[in-house]
Amino acid sequence: MIDQELDDFTFVLFGAESDLARRKLIPSLYQLARWKQLPEKYRIIGVARSELDHQGFRSYARKCIEEHSFGGGESVTEPQLEAFCASLYYIQADFTEPEGYVSLEKEIHNNSHRNALCSNLLFYLSIPPIFAPVVIDNLEKAGLGGKNASCNGWRKIVVEKPFGFDLESARSLNAVVGRVFHEEQIYRIDHYLGKEPVQNILVFRFSNGMFEPLWNRQYIDNVSITIAEDFGVRTRGAYYEKSGVLRDIIQNHGLQLLAAIAMEPPVDLSAEAVRDEKEKVFRSLRPLTKDNVREFVLLGQYDGYRDEVDVAPDSTVETYAAIRWFVDNWRWKGVPFSMKAGKNLAERVTEIVLTFKCPPQNFFGPPESCSYTANQIIIQIQPEETIAIRFGSKRPGKELITDPVYMKFDSRISFVNEHMTPYQRLLLDAMAGDQMNFIRQDTVETSWKVIDALRDALKDEAPEIYPVHSRGPELR
Repeated sequence: MIDQELDDFTFVLFGAESDLARRKLIPSLYQLARWKQLPEKYRIIGVARSELDHQGFRSYARKCIEEHSFGGGESVTEPQLEAFCASLYYIQADFTEPEGYVSLEKEIHNNSHRNALCSNLLFYLSIPPIFAPVVIDNLEKAGLGGKNASCNGWRKIVVEKPFGFDLESARSLNAVVGRVFHEEQIYRIDHYLGKEPVQNILVFRFSNGMFEPLWNRQYIDNVSITIAEDFGVRTRGAYYEKSGVLRDIIQNHGLQLLAAIAMEPPVDLSAEAVRDEKEKVFRSLRPLTKDNVREFVLLGQYDGYRDEVDVAPDSTVETYAAIRWFVDNWRWKGVPFSMKAGKNLAERVTEIVLTFKCPPQNFFGPPESCSYTANQIIIQIQPEETIAIRFGSKRPGKELITDPVYMKFDSRISFVNEHMTPYQRLLLDAMAGDQMNFIRQDTVETSWKVIDALRDALKDEAPEIYPVHSRGPELR
């Protein structure tokens, strides 16, 4: 929770008219204000190219909130909306031109309670990645960088994914932002890390004595991670032609979920301790090379992708990937982590399944029947937020036949309090200075190193065409 005594908190939203700002950021800020989670004295300055004034931006924000606000069933109330909109301001700016940053600096001065420029500034880059370096450079030139502040209060910057498109571009962006802001001021955001069930993995693993002793190669046979969407690229054809599923999903969401499952216990719950353990997982991943890539990786493209808007008619971009990772460390040596991610698949689901080894002797059926009833822990992130445990139970009747049964925990049933969305939670974390659920510089670069090597090994491989709303091609 934010300290209510803080003065002069200013949230500067670059890309105030972006789809992310419209659907997620502005409604999330409104909800935080409605719940009194923001400091008493706050202001939000939108920065974009459109010719709006303060009142025009307030009208735009009002529409965003009315269409997309998350209120846990509560409706938007006029007094709360009016109070929020009164704290909104707007700067028209071309991100590449320094004049807009001069206007921004003046606006921050004009709206400061004590006319103190440096007091508690958070910059959020909801902009295409190509603009991030020029925005950061111009912030420094306008005296708004994190390293050149000489007064009290803090300055922070939130950078949206994708954080680069490969290792080289990630290093370049890290160099730019690292020149203007200290690492402890930089928040590289992946909204998956703000999801309640993802954050619950840490608690589930390390607070329950019945699970942690079994969380290793001695007892777990395999782990599967699925990130499936039941729709195509929609209007994002141009973006997907440059990214594909490896860059769009695997490099960030997929590897972050793998790290949450595979990491060692941290020495404490500090941001650095937790992020240290995740970084170790990435450094333990078995390299995928031209010699083994066909055994461990299969790419696919849904039928009809080449007919999508802004997609090349002969495109070889992958919309699906099946990867078998191995974490070559003491805990996980030899355990396959199967990861599937793709678009236009049979269902929309994100889940992690840990399958345990079978007992040494199966008394209740033929040996091959063990896979039917093998113990599993199933962590579903969406569309439900559940954790299920599968175990074998006797089927009613005279014969000793085993069937799989489930015990399920459902977060939304067990906890009736109002749930925060990922962006609401991560915005609060950034304001409070908690970096645990943000990506560190070395982890960004290590994950890109893994994906770049994988892409290089696959550069001569064409994706397999799969039917729309199928389960995708299977890795043998």
